[in-house]
Amino acid sequence: MTAQDPLAWLEQKAEFRQRAGLQRALSPRSEHSPALDFASNDYLKLSKDPRVVAGAVDAVRRWGAGATGSRLVSGSIDLHAELEVALAELAGAQSALVLSSGYLANLAALTAMAGRDCVIIADGGNHASLIDGCKLANSRLVTVEHGDLEAAREALTNRSESRALLVVDAINSVFGDLLPLGQWHALARKHGAILLIDDAHGIGVRGGGRGSMWEAGLASESDVIVTVTLSKSLGSQGGAVLGDPRVIDHVLNTARPFIFDTGLNPAAAGAALAAAQIIGQEPELAHSLLARAADIARALNVHASDAAILSWTVGGAQEALDLATGLSDVGIRVGCFRPPSVAIASAGLRITANTAQTDADVALLAAALKSLVNQ
Repeated sequence: MTAQDPLAWLEQKAEFRQRAGLQRALSPRSEHSPALDFASNDYLKLSKDPRVVAGAVDAVRRWGAGATGSRLVSGSIDLHAELEVALAELAGAQSALVLSSGYLANLAALTAMAGRDCVIIADGGNHASLIDGCKLANSRLVTVEHGDLEAAREALTNRSESRALLVVDAINSVFGDLLPLGQWHALARKHGAILLIDDAHGIGVRGGGRGSMWEAGLASESDVIVTVTLSKSLGSQGGAVLGDPRVIDHVLNTARPFIFDTGLNPAAAGAALAAAQIIGQEPELAHSLLARAADIARALNVHASDAAILSWTVGGAQEALDLATGLSDVGIRVGCFRPPSVAIASAGLRITANTAQTDADVALLAAALKSLVNQ
């Protein structure tokens, strides 16, 4: 008997993705890429800021290339503590805990704070990291349509569990809309729930850079937990959970994504610390970023964004991919969102603003898109 290839099914999956316009491949960029950047999350262009680079270099010289272990064994260094203080001060939170990615920060917060006696009510527009955290949380999960406060209210009212978590992205990662956080917090407080907010696209952007929760006046509330990433506006890598010291203590002691993961490497921590200090001292960076996003929205005649993200919905996955490829061919890099990042028939471009873009860059993008769409 001839043994069958146990991986043959992978080829079938790849063929299906190819036909559906869903096949993905890595496209490394060069050190000095000539392409106009309308794709990256480096909103404030701090990843190559000399002060941020110096922070990374100094950290490597002092601490070495790696953290050497998990945070609870040998992987916590003074630099982590400095960064946690700086992040809490920047966002107006009581305390912070740094992890090696924003994805893990969401997994850690959700798995630590949920449980069988807790129901999670999650916004339907949440990022994949929140979705995965909810799946791992060992709680009953209710997902409501994006921004549907009434559905969330009904779920909280009718719950049988003693505890509840209301879980949302402050700013949707595809469409860039900011939820009315004060209303979501009032709903959570009325029903004795905790509001967990991912502010990945708000930190460094809203509130003069201090984030969406600071802007809403909620960052220091004990019934609010905020997660952030260090890989977007801060130009580095890593993540953090911000909140009441009792929350931080519980996450530190119970969250497997924190306990069993190697600590954030010194270079990333040093870079993020420098970036956090710059954002706190230079609120004009965030203001200029939002102004640039408004410029792009006007030039493309699309819905204005509450952040640095603008959406150009196309519909079909292959159509969106062809449009992104066409822009790449003329030296413009944009994001291309296809299922499962977005719903079926909702594929399109995600265009991001940054502080290095010029009026001429925006004009080139608008002209290129118009030309491709009208072909």
